[in-house]
Amino acid sequence: MPLPENNTAWPPQQYAAQLADMRIDDAWYAGDKTKLRKVYSLQGYDNGNNERDGNGRPWRFWERPRPVGRRDNRLHVPLPADIAAKSAALLFAEAPTWTFENDTAQDRWAQIAEAGGLDSTLREAAEVSAALGGVALRATWNQDLAKRPLITAVHADGVLPDWQFGVMTGITLWREVARSGNTVLRHLERHEPGKILHALYEGTLINLGMRVPLTESPDTEGIAESLDADGPGDTITTGVQGLTCVYIPNMRPNRKFRGSMLGRSDWQHDGIRDLFMSLDETYTSWMRDIRLAKARLVIPSGFLTSQGPGKGASFDEDQELYSEINASPTSGEGLTLVQFAIRVAEHEQSWRSFSRKAVESAGYAAQSFGLGDSTAITATEVVSQERSSLLTSDQKGGYWLPGLGDLADVVLQLDKRLGFSSVAAERPQIELADSVSEDAQTKATTVELFSRAQAMSTEMKVRYVHPEWEDAAVKEETDRILKETGALVNDPAMTGAEGPGAPGFGEGGGEAD
Repeated sequence: MPLPENNTAWPPQQYAAQLADMRIDDAWYAGDKTKLRKVYSLQGYDNGNNERDGNGRPWRFWERPRPVGRRDNRLHVPLPADIAAKSAALLFAEAPTWTFENDTAQDRWAQIAEAGGLDSTLREAAEVSAALGGVALRATWNQDLAKRPLITAVHADGVLPDWQFGVMTGITLWREVARSGNTVLRHLERHEPGKILHALYEGTLINLGMRVPLTESPDTEGIAESLDADGPGDTITTGVQGLTCVYIPNMRPNRKFRGSMLGRSDWQHDGIRDLFMSLDETYTSWMRDIRLAKARLVIPSGFLTSQGPGKGASFDEDQELYSEINASPTSGEGLTLVQFAIRVAEHEQSWRSFSRKAVESAGYAAQSFGLGDSTAITATEVVSQERSSLLTSDQKGGYWLPGLGDLADVVLQLDKRLGFSSVAAERPQIELADSVSEDAQTKATTVELFSRAQAMSTEMKVRYVHPEWEDAAVKEETDRILKETGALVNDPAMTGAEGPGAPGFGEGGGEAD
């Protein structure tokens, strides 16, 4: 799909239904009550009987119109946002490991990643991907801001990728840069192999409208200065192989739009959204119980003090003596206290049930959200209890790894092309960190078991306990341990060997325990 022609319907027809569905995902993720009311607004007509359409179906919780003349007391529980945040934490709570064959590429990538806050960008991208069904990572540049390529995340409701046989051949990023009434100014940025195209359109809410110069908006006028002087007037030649933007789906297949490659959000299924709605209704009911449970007094008119004609009457709660009444002490006449019970157990049980079912339907373990046993457990038990969360995270990681590899390769290409460095680009090996780190006791037990079985050398023990150490630190610690245990051979040719006749350090020699 090249840049669209003038007066094209927007969004394009093939994406319109999914982008509309994405607005529902976005409303739940944002937790904005106004957005929720809008996306679930009345689609049929009100027949005057508190029904949503002519088929007699009652309004669901967020479909009800906002009350007129009084406060909307509906509450929202931010469980969708918690699910998205948990998804990102499982993937990128710890930074992934990038391994390049060339040391210069390794060092340059570390500089780019650290200076640009790549780890934070990945966490943001992963959270938004869980909410909307996918995310794009774009490599761009601005030499006035930084002497390196810049990596930014673009949300799925602003991307239109093109695919052929499962391979992305191009992607269009779009955004609204201005809106005034029914007039909308949109910037489209299309990434194709070796080039980026830019265009600005002035149209309506549903029509792209006519192309106008990029200088018509302060948000895009700087781009106009970077366009190729001898090109068609909308192109920037990157000179790199591949696309300067990658798209990473959250999960596939998309069950509602089965032909789509955009991916699905963690709560795309209407059943999960209904659980969110029931959870909000439960919390609102709970809060209503609390409001109604405030103590109230039913007061005889004789206990009120008149404030004068037309000014009503008041009750002095500190007054101790009132006029006598002709009634027995046990008659119940006089002041009456009214206070309703708060159904705490019923509401909490419903809340837990809805929350648990929602997170499990989204692919996560209830324990990941504090809905399980709160007893202190080991890392091994965590892995066992949170197995479904870890499996979901592993599935998502399978979509991230190819995209991150493509991104690193094109960023280094762009880095050299723009003259920021002379490092040759290469595609790295990427390993995502474990979602659950082993505690010291678990590691010590594992090392002890392998030692008894004589199945692990001292070097491997040190590497297992301290995976973050460099080779020099591992060797130093290994030699220190062997020296203390008397197992280190003092022959200079055998430095680092373990036991008489063992091979050199790092070759997995045997050890006498």
